[in-house]
Amino acid sequence: MKEDLETLAGLVRDCRLCADRLPLGPRPVLQVDPRARILVAGQAPGSRVHDSGDLPPISLCAQTWRQRLLDQLVNVELTLVIGQYAQKWHLPKIGKNLTLTVQAWESYGPQLLPLPHPSPRNNPWLKKNPWFEETVIPMLRRRVEEAC
Repeated sequence: MKEDLETLAGLVRDCRLCADRLPLGPRPVLQVDPRARILVAGQAPGSRVHDSGDLPPISLCAQTWRQRLLDQLVNVELTLVIGQYAQKWHLPKIGKNLTLTVQAWESYGPQLLPLPHPSPRNNPWLKKNPWFEETVIPMLRRRVEEAC
C-alpha cells in the first residue's frame, strides 16, 4: 500500500491538468503517509510555496486527485477543511460565507471540520468571531488528541 500511495503522490505532483488556467502553472504540494489519521485539506499554496516547493505547515493541493488519495488513506478519521476555496470543494453543503460554514461545524459530522484559513489576513475575522477560539479550538484539540 505504501508503494501505491507513493506512486499516486508522484502522479499528483506531476499533474498538469489545469496548467492553462493557472498564472504560475501547477505545482501540487502535498505530504502523504499511509498511517495518517488526519487529512489537512487546504487551498492552493501562496507564491512563496509555489516557488520553493517546500511544504507549508498546512497544505494539501491537487484537489483533482482528492478521491484517489482518500481511497488510499483509508485510516483517515478527521479531515480539516481549511479556507473557503477548500470548503467549496470538499464539503457537501456550505453556508453563504465562511462564518456561517464554520459556525455549522457540527453539521458536517465527525469526519469533516471546516476551519478559517490561518492567514494573517484572517486576524480581523478571528477578532470578530471569538466563539471560534472559545468553542471550536478546544474541540479541535480534543479531536486531534483522540485521532493521534
